[in-house]
Amino acid sequence: MDTLIREFDVALRAIAGVTRASRANPADALAPDAQSLDETQRRHVAGLMRINHVGEVCAQALYQAQKLTARTPQVRAQMDEAAREEEDHLGWCAERLRELGSRPSLLNPLWYAGAFAIGWAAGRAGDRVSLGFVSETEYQVEQHLNGHLEQIPVADDRSRAILEQMRDDEVRHGAAAREAGGMPLPSPVRAMMRAASKVMTTAAYRI
Repeated sequence: MDTLIREFDVALRAIAGVTRASRANPADALAPDAQSLDETQRRHVAGLMRINHVGEVCAQALYQAQKLTARTPQVRAQMDEAAREEEDHLGWCAERLRELGSRPSLLNPLWYAGAFAIGWAAGRAGDRVSLGFVSETEYQVEQHLNGHLEQIPVADDRSRAILEQMRDDEVRHGAAAREAGGMPLPSPVRAMMRAASKVMTTAAYRI
């Protein structure tokens, strides 16, 4: 019962946007940029950060589901540690959205539920599959963040600092999953993951 209560608390906070970042926001050391972006740039960056926020909502769901279905204490602890760092990302993205005068996706409950179901299925398939899923997910997120970094306006140092730290963390999570025994996923599964990500990013940019 205690575990269920804790996981429900995680889900509720992720969906509601109530986060507990354990690390300082990478943008804290940078000057405010209220006047550095025009309205078109601001809207575009807000759309990108909303996508990233949705990605972190999904990361919370995936890691929580995979933690609950992990077969060994080592994998369970690894999922838990990664989830805590992903919660930092969630808080940083939410803060940046507020600075840009925007909001998270209205579909966050749907994104969380779908990601939890996928994470549960991956976890039930066994730890090697679950870790392989983490590795592939983090690789795709890394590529996605690289694309966003290319689109961020030159003047937007605050968003850039957040995304660069997120990318560094995702690379490390993926490497840790491979080192722990994650198996490569079949090509059709990787393609399906990319297709699902495309649907999510397209919708989250606006909704």
